[in-house]
Amino acid sequence: MTAVIPTRSARSATRRRRGAGRGALALGRSLLVTLGLPAVVVAVWWVVSEDFNSFYFPPLREILEVFGPTWFEGRITSELLPSLGRLSAGYALALVLGIALGVPIGSSARLRAFVEPVLEFFRAIPPPVMVPVLMLFFGIGTTMKIVVIATGALWPILLNTVEGVRGIDPLLRDTARTYRLRPVTRLRTVILRGASPQIFTGARQALSIAIILMVISEMFAANNGLGFTIIQFQRSFSLPQMWTGILLLGLVGVLLSLLFRAVERVVLAWYRGQRQSQRGGS
Repeated sequence: MTAVIPTRSARSATRRRRGAGRGALALGRSLLVTLGLPAVVVAVWWVVSEDFNSFYFPPLREILEVFGPTWFEGRITSELLPSLGRLSAGYALALVLGIALGVPIGSSARLRAFVEPVLEFFRAIPPPVMVPVLMLFFGIGTTMKIVVIATGALWPILLNTVEGVRGIDPLLRDTARTYRLRPVTRLRTVILRGASPQIFTGARQALSIAIILMVISEMFAANNGLGFTIIQFQRSFSLPQMWTGILLLGLVGVLLSLLFRAVERVVLAWYRGQRQSQRGGS
C-alpha cells in the first residue's frame, strides 16, 4: 500500500483553512463579548418595561416603534448632522490647541513650573459652568457651541500631552541631538511619536467630554441639534420620542468610540508591537 504524501500546495491550503477557521472563531468570540451584555440589557429592559403604565417611562417596545418615524424622516439631516459638525469642529480645535500647547510645556521644566498653577485652576472648573460665560462673549450661535466643546475637551488632551512629552526617555533626546536631527524631524519622530500613547489617552477622555458638552450647549440656546430636539420633546410631553433621542445619543457615542479605536489601532500599531516585543524578551 502506497502512502499519500501531501504536496506543498495542499499543505499551504490546509494551513490557510485552519487560519481562516481560527480567525472566524476569534471574530465570533469578539462579537459575543462585545454584543453580549448590550443584548442582555435590551432584553431585560424589554421584559421589565412591558407592563409599565407610567407616562414618564414608556415600554421599550413603544419607544422602538416611534424611533424610525422620529429620526429617519428628516431629523437625521436637520438635527443630528449639525450636532456632529459642531462636535467635530470643537474636538479638532481642542486637539490642535492641546498638542500645540502641551509640547512646549512638557519640554521645558521652567515653563511647566510657571504655568502649572494656572492649568490646575482652570482644570478644576467644571466645563458646563463656563457655558453662560461663553454665551456673553460669543452669543448663542454655532461659534459659542464650538468654543464650549473645545474649552471642555482641551484639558485632558493638554495635560496628557504634557505628561507624555515629559516622560520621553532623555536618551532619545540626546541621541536626536547627537545625530543633529532638524527641529521638525525631532518633533515628528521623537517627541510626538514618543508622547502619542499618552496623547491618545487624553483624546479618548476628551471625546466623552465633548459629546456631553455638545448636548449641554444645545440645551441652553439653539434652534437645532440633538440636545435641542430632546428638550423640545420633553417640553411637549412627547416622552417616547424623547427617549428615542437619548437612545440615539448613546448609539452616536458607541459609533464614535469604535471609530476612535480604529484610528488608535492604526496609529499606535508600532507601540503595541514594541510592548509585545518587550514582554516576549522579558
